[in-house]
Amino acid sequence: MDFFERYGPWALIAGASEGTGRAFARKLAKNGLPSVLVARREAPLLALRDEILAETGIACEIAPVDLAAADAREKIAEAVGVREIGLFISNAGADTNGAKFLDRDIAAWEALVSLNVTTMMRLCHHFAAPMQARGKGGILLVNSGACYGGIRGLAAYTASKAFMLAFAESLWGELQPSGVDLLTLVMGQTDTPAYRKLLAELNLPLPTNWANPDDVAALGLERLPFGPIQNWGHTDDEAKFSATSAAARRQRVLMIPSM
Repeated sequence: MDFFERYGPWALIAGASEGTGRAFARKLAKNGLPSVLVARREAPLLALRDEILAETGIACEIAPVDLAAADAREKIAEAVGVREIGLFISNAGADTNGAKFLDRDIAAWEALVSLNVTTMMRLCHHFAAPMQARGKGGILLVNSGACYGGIRGLAAYTASKAFMLAFAESLWGELQPSGVDLLTLVMGQTDTPAYRKLLAELNLPLPTNWANPDDVAALGLERLPFGPIQNWGHTDDEAKFSATSAAARRQRVLMIPSM
């Protein structure tokens, strides 16, 4: 199958307003694939929709939805309507707190878990079922190197990203026989507006070797058929973020059911 046949006729990007989400939307449009663009703020979505239309002639739809809200899945499903979603990209989930666990009200961490875990899982359940029935489609879960272990000051964030890692590996194992691709793209430091804002609030310098969002999005789409994990800046058999490489973890997922 070509890209459009495999992942069309529509994509949905949760967290599309800026950074890697914006990069994904523009790259998909250049492949002829329109997206339903989802994020909390309407103005950036409108600007991105107009930009994509001017660049490619592809008409996207927007859905201003708070992804941390309890009814996010229902609102997104309503916005999608009868459109067939062949590619779901979960891109939202940056930590905007920049604080130790006890230095924020528990509501802040509950919202982070809702965003990174509950809504992501609900949307995977909603969109994966019809993909499995069709025998094609893709799910791309944008992750962070924080998924591989705890970090002081990032308790809820690292835990939510670790959930995404284990969830992605397991769901990949379940969907692979049906022809549905799934990848969790584990990013390192990436030049996004949210990360710049957090660094400024913490009075920290900008990294000198951080990744470009366009490059990250390109890698994610390229490696989507080869799930369940792609670590940014690492080859498939390199173990840098964790003690095991993506290839070794893939083999483990495949091996355990056979035992």
